[in-house]
Parts: sequence; structure tokens; C-alpha cells
Amino acid sequence: MTGRRGTIVRRLLCLALATAATAAASATSSARGAPPPVRVVTVARLDQPVGFTFTPSGRIVYLERATGRVRLLDPRTGRDRRWTRISGVNSEGERGALGVALHPRWPRQPFVYVYVTRAPEGKDLRNQLLRLRIRDGRAVEVDVLVNSPIDGRTNHNGGRIAFGPDGKLYLVIGDGGADPGTAQDLDEPRGKILRIDPDGSVPASNPFGSPVWSFGHRNSIGFAFDPLRGRLWQSENGPECNDEINRVVRGGNFAWGPNEACPDTNQDGPPPRLLPQHTFADTIAVTGVAFCRRCRLGARYNGTMFIACAGGGACKGAGGPVMFAPLGKGRWSLARDPRGVPLANHSGPVYSMEVAPGGRLYLSDAEGIYRLTRA
Repeated sequence: MTGRRGTIVRRLLCLALATAATAAASATSSARGAPPPVRVVTVARLDQPVGFTFTPSGRIVYLERATGRVRLLDPRTGRDRRWTRISGVNSEGERGALGVALHPRWPRQPFVYVYVTRAPEGKDLRNQLLRLRIRDGRAVEVDVLVNSPIDGRTNHNGGRIAFGPDGKLYLVIGDGGADPGTAQDLDEPRGKILRIDPDGSVPASNPFGSPVWSFGHRNSIGFAFDPLRGRLWQSENGPECNDEINRVVRGGNFAWGPNEACPDTNQDGPPPRLLPQHTFADTIAVTGVAFCRRCRLGARYNGTMFIACAGGGACKGAGGPVMFAPLGKGRWSLARDPRGVPLANHSGPVYSMEVAPGGRLYLSDAEGIYRLTRA
């Protein structure tokens, strides 16, 4: 093509290419710059729903930490009804009704699992994992699957429970607060992540012939499985230093124990002693963990791990009460340090994070359950 018409076409082509290049550069700059803001939408105002989960149809099963009530909420209609109330609950300090999960084959297998601190019928105070059979909207049978001792301290009870992609139930119990050595004692459940079958039996594939899956943990109320690789990631609270993000492995020793001292809090027990994937030098009380996959918050967040924080004002040093971190090649480690998610209308402590059917992310605090959406 020659002449004036050819010159015009070439100029238009150059302009189009320049515009595309500018748009690509702008997109790259945006990806490297501030992450997009997120709005927090109130689903329901509730009484300390530390533990909650979803039915396959999208209804929310939640616990009231102080009362021990197990409730079912339909977020579409607002209908909220009680299934049962667990007796003998003690909610001093970090105790209470803390974790809840549904059988993977719910509702064909109508079992609800609850982790709770309680003194049943006047007996000694224990942290227990209970299995409730639900029939006609109420609990008709309660079995105790795990019984963990308590030493009088009100903290370090752990409490997160969830089924893994292998169909096993995972449970984290803190070291009890009194003796860090419990985390290294394989003959007891404190300071461990446990793995059991849905009926409470010990899977043959567990590393020690017991419910223990990993040990050397201080205290944790957050973990989640990477939906793309099935690997278990966990948040862990440090003492005056070193809140952690760990990738948990079968039989792993995460090295908390009696010789702990800042800044070296992972130096106990048999080698290999596994170090965190990330450490927060200033403790912020890390809590819930969840993965964004089709969570509708934008491409920047897709595939990343979300981490919550309950440290109040200390969370500001981490960029706020919710952070995100992309995983690196093969998703074995973090690609970079966690970074704060700009929450447009929520600044208080976050206790739990969960993924609803379809992928949306939800969180809870002392006053309710909320959904994350684009601002």
C-alpha cells in the first residue's frame, strides 16, 4: 500500500500499538502497585461466632463461643435456628466453642464436629472434639472423639478443625500455655495437629501410629488446604516475637518447645526442625487462613492465600486485619511477604476465615459474619 492512504494506515497502526503498550504497562504498574480495595458486607450480627462453616447449599453452621450453641443460618432468608447447646462450656480467656466442621458427605452423613472447652457433667475441664448426629434439626447423639488435658491456663487451646481433601479430619490443639514441653511430647495431643478418620479412629497412614500428624506447635486457630495442591498451610502465634506461617508436612517437627527464646523459637526436638515459610517479627495474633480461588475479588487476588489478624492495633503494622500472599512456583512457598488487603470498611480484629461454596471468602469477628466483595 502506497501514497497518502498507506501513510494514514501506518499511523493508525502505530497509534493502536502504542495504546496497547500503554495499557499493558498500566496493567503491570497496577499489579505491582496498591492492591485493589475490598468491601466487607455484613451477613449477620451474631454472638462471638469464632467457628463457622458452610453446608453444600450455602447455609452457615456456626458456634457461639461462650454459650456453646450450635446454630444454622440461612444467609438468603436470615432464618437462624438452634440445633443444640453443648453443656458445660467454659469460655474464660481463649476457651469456649471454637471450631466446627461437617462430614464431607453431608447431609447423607448427618454429622457435625465441634471442638470445645468444657467440663461435662461436673467432670474435669477438657478440650474435646465432639461428633454430633443431627436428625430433624436437632442433635440426637454426641460422641467424644478426642479428649485433651488442660493445665489451668486459659490460653493456647487452639481450636481450628477442618476436613482435608483426603477425607480426614484435622484438628489443632495449642500447648496449653503452661509448659512448652507438651508440644514435643508425642504421647499427648497438646501442641499438635491431629488427623483422624470421621469416626475418630487413627488412619493407618499417620506417621506415629497415633492421631498426631505434626508437632512442635505453640498455638494456632487457623489453617487451610491449598485447593490447587492439597497442601496444608497454618498460622501460628508466637510469644513476644515470631508469629508464623507454616506449610505443614506429615510427621513434621515445627520445633516449639522448652528451649524457646526470642528470636529463636524453633529449636527443640528431633531434627529436621522445620522453620516457618514466613515470620512476623512483631506479633499480630495471626488467626484465620483461606485461599482465594474464584473468590470474585479480582485477578490480583486469585490463587493467593489470605491470612487474618486479631492483634487489634498491632494488625496495622501488617497492613490491616486481612493480608494476602501469592505462592511461588509449584506452590511450595510464598512468592513474597504477606501484604495488607485494603478493607474499605472494616478495621477490627478478625477471628476466622472460610470459603463458601462457589469460592467467595467470608470472615468472622466477635460480633458477626461477613462476606468479602469488591469495593
